[in-house]
Amino acid sequence: MALLLKNHLKLAKAAIKENRTRSFLTCLGIAIGVASISLILSLTGSISQLIHDEIGEIGSDLLVVRPSSTKDSVTSLVEELTSANSFQKSNLTVSDVKAISEVEHITAVAPIAVSTNTVSSEKNTFSSVTVLGTNLDFIKIEPLSLHYGAFLTESNHENSVVLGHTLSLALFNTINSTVGKTITIMGEKFMVVGVLDEVEKSISFDNVDFDNALIVDIDSLDKITGSTQIQQINIKAENTDSLSQISSNIERTLTEHKQGDQNFSVAYGEDITHPASSLFVVISGMLTTVAAISLVVGGIGVMNIMLVSVAERTHEIGVRKAVGASSRNILMQFLFEALILSILGGFFGLVLGYTLAFLLSIITPFSPYVSLEIIAISFLTTLAIGIIFGIYPAIKAASRNPIDSLKHYR
Repeated sequence: MALLLKNHLKLAKAAIKENRTRSFLTCLGIAIGVASISLILSLTGSISQLIHDEIGEIGSDLLVVRPSSTKDSVTSLVEELTSANSFQKSNLTVSDVKAISEVEHITAVAPIAVSTNTVSSEKNTFSSVTVLGTNLDFIKIEPLSLHYGAFLTESNHENSVVLGHTLSLALFNTINSTVGKTITIMGEKFMVVGVLDEVEKSISFDNVDFDNALIVDIDSLDKITGSTQIQQINIKAENTDSLSQISSNIERTLTEHKQGDQNFSVAYGEDITHPASSLFVVISGMLTTVAAISLVVGGIGVMNIMLVSVAERTHEIGVRKAVGASSRNILMQFLFEALILSILGGFFGLVLGYTLAFLLSIITPFSPYVSLEIIAISFLTTLAIGIIFGIYPAIKAASRNPIDSLKHYR
């Protein structure tokens, strides 16, 4: 049996080498599909790792309250990510923050209210700047560090602002001598009390790019906008042992406070990551579908080439059958050839996919994510393509009549 398989492999390699250009183009079709899938899976894995790292930085004692929707998750996700004022649909209020703070085993509660406003300094003016309104507990929860100055405190929180690293450079062309200077937000003057360290995170469970945002007291934001709506409420628990119980207590307290309104959700652990992570999952699913289609096209290319090969080698099939080869032997010979073409394409596709992932990592924060699961998926996919699209030509070759085949000449 081993000798027979070795012989099939030898014949398949000889047939592929005989038509190098044709074989290369066939492998290329498979390689493009596998490269697309491996690249997408690598990026998805990298995003998942970033989210996991963020959860580790934040700590496992965090809970988040967000407004929920009765619509399906995909519809809600699309609406949230396409609506500039999606946070204004929130039913969370400042009184909810106070109610949550009275729940046992909670050490800090910070609202997140996001607005987009025009911000100007003595040198520059920018529109559509992210303004985040929160309270003094925010810095106890969020893993942010200050580059210069101080965060909002009891003595300085009124009409004071903390600037993101990049925003400080944009407004004042510096980050070291910004404290004490004044900026204007919608006609209201604020004094800069601190500048954040550079964050450079592509994903934030708060859905805020802190490098390009500024932080003010939530009462100050309400004075600017006139009607502040809270996007989410971040909660820090005393310990991680009773998060489930604390989550239930928060849900019960809010339901009572809102007189039965349960249009909100309480999340902790991996569930707190912002729906942006779900967006990547949706996009990855769509791109994987497109890549799968290209892989099917590559598989059709394999079938087409194998059918051509069967037609060209009809006389060879007749000779092999005349000297004792069974239909099974013929089937295995051509199936092996299709599998080799597919596996070679899959190997080069995997290499190409990770090469592209590495090149993307140079200009994006998504480092290549290598795992045995991705390699196994790529290998099994190419194996399946080889079998599915190679079986019909192999059966057609095996079913050739030996007498008719011997009469056939190229």
